[in-house]
Amino acid sequence: MAAGDRVVLVTGVSRDLGRHFARSLAAEPCVGRVIGVDVVPPRGDIGDVSFVRADIRNPVIAKVIAKERVDTVVHMSVISTPGSAGGRNTMKELNVIGTMQLLAACQKAPTVEHLVVKSTTTVYGASNRDPAMFTEDMEPRRAPRAGYAKDVAEIESYVRGFARRRPDVRVTMLRCANVIGAHVVSPLTSYFRLPVVPTVFGYDARLQFLHERDLLSVLRYAVANEVPGTFNVAGDGILMLSQAMRRLKRPTVSMPGFAVGQAGSFLRQARLADFSPEQLGFLTYGRGVDTTRMREELGFEPSMTTEEAFADFARSLTPTGGRTERLLGVLADALPSTPALPSSSGVLDG
Repeated sequence: MAAGDRVVLVTGVSRDLGRHFARSLAAEPCVGRVIGVDVVPPRGDIGDVSFVRADIRNPVIAKVIAKERVDTVVHMSVISTPGSAGGRNTMKELNVIGTMQLLAACQKAPTVEHLVVKSTTTVYGASNRDPAMFTEDMEPRRAPRAGYAKDVAEIESYVRGFARRRPDVRVTMLRCANVIGAHVVSPLTSYFRLPVVPTVFGYDARLQFLHERDLLSVLRYAVANEVPGTFNVAGDGILMLSQAMRRLKRPTVSMPGFAVGQAGSFLRQARLADFSPEQLGFLTYGRGVDTTRMREELGFEPSMTTEEAFADFARSLTPTGGRTERLLGVLADALPSTPALPSSSGVLDG
């Protein structure tokens, strides 16, 4: 296909990352048109992107692909937070049923040549039996039984099935590490934005990050270069949770795992953070992924390391002020039977 002739459909453009990506993609020389799809219009300027209000859970998405003669589909409409979707059931519908309908539409469309799926390293899970680094060929040590991780595992299974049924379509699956940045709203960034951060006593989770600008870059790169395969995508290096807390200059309170889970339930109800059992597992054990294939086969290199990406995010946070004392009091009231253990530094220092 000639440069500038590609017609790219992007799902999930009502959210900030999807909107920013679609707008930046429209400026790529290899792209002729970008069609953004979502159930509600984007809140900000989308530039030269053509917006189509459509629900990918509905078969009507096939008509959009056929009418616009779409040749490249970028699937970004996978949601990690039940609150933003209107509840866990709606989240699962959007993630799993939406992906199934989108893939069914792509399967029927003879014009579709390339599919890019934004997946996540959450698919590997987090447990005490994990390897030091997951490669793309490894399975999680414990199969996810619920939540976002189970959704992602199902989505990836459907994508692999699509690739078998349409071997003529190049399928690129990007398993991105936790995306971080000033504009990112996710369970993990909400956790780091808390004025007092609960941690699991006796554990120091391994963290890897991908800066939001590198996420947009790797998606554009995947569209332009059409390299099929599954790739872990993350910034260089590992950051321990204790190191991250020191860089944030946020006070931490160490508690047993069950107490952090109870605090998480309270924080979720108060809409301060979106805790889940899988989030608790990640904050206990963390996760590391090998990115050799990203460099050698995909040919992509993030501009920021894990540490640099986190430092950029930390600079965007505002001081906690008096919220620290207020939240400590609320946590104490919410967990009257659980004595707080000291932070890793021995004191709660703000």
